[in-house]
Amino acid sequence: MTHDDQKKNQNEQATQDTHEAREGQSNQANAEQTEEDDEDIDLSNFPGLDENMFGQVQEMMAKLERVGELEQENADLKVKLGRLAADFENYRRRTQEDVDAAEGQGVARAAERLMPVYDDLDRALSMGSGDPAKLIPGVEAVQSRVLSIFSGLGLEATGKEGEHFDPRWHEAIQVVPGEEDDVIVQVYQLGFRMGDRLVRPARVVVSKKQ
Repeated sequence: MTHDDQKKNQNEQATQDTHEAREGQSNQANAEQTEEDDEDIDLSNFPGLDENMFGQVQEMMAKLERVGELEQENADLKVKLGRLAADFENYRRRTQEDVDAAEGQGVARAAERLMPVYDDLDRALSMGSGDPAKLIPGVEAVQSRVLSIFSGLGLEATGKEGEHFDPRWHEAIQVVPGEEDDVIVQVYQLGFRMGDRLVRPARVVVSKKQ
């Protein structure tokens, strides 16, 4: 190897060493800068805070963000609740209107059926004014018509003489001696029921075996 070749190799080695040294210094500087950034990136804007305190601040900020979300959810729920309340009020109003309309129709229908009874009473009184004996058959006819109308409305008469006393439908106003227990012997006021629902109890006298 000549002297020039040896010198050339030495220069190339020196150049390579210099390049590697500079690269190593650059990597070390970058690593140090990264470490400094990791240490200072969050704390630089909060002087006087250590890592523990800063962690607490971060936790508090996260909770504040959650509070904001909950407040939004609460606002949304209030809107939905308001809509439900409005819908329910409209439903209640419509239902009440339907009930009022049904009641009105029921009253009108019952009155319509009772109008012939008034006509019968009017005729009975007109006939009885001249001959009182004719008044009784007329009143009996009116009574029969009323019971027929009640039956058409779903009402069933209860509390007739000879029936067994039943406290569900009958009210005993007096007890008298008799051949059997709990038998209706006299009716003061006829009762009515509609299926299993009592409309008016019959007021009766009941027998009691001595």
